[in-house]
Amino acid sequence: MRSSEQVDTLKKELLDIFMTLGADEHQARKKQSEVRHLRARRGIEMHNEIKRLSKDLSDIEVLEMDTASDIDTH
Repeated sequence: MRSSEQVDTLKKELLDIFMTLGADEHQARKKQSEVRHLRARRGIEMHNEIKRLSKDLSDIEVLEMDTASDIDTH
């Protein structure tokens, strides 16, 4: 094999290695982004669920107070 052919082969191999490394890094960043997105989404869902439960509990307390005051007045 001539020297220029060896250099061309080496360049192709290095390019393949570089492209593979770049693809692996891209996949890792993409996965990290997906994980962050899912955590944020779950955090929002938990926040909304806590707000809804708090409202439901306060509605129950108001109903209990109304019922207790209705009983007291009769």
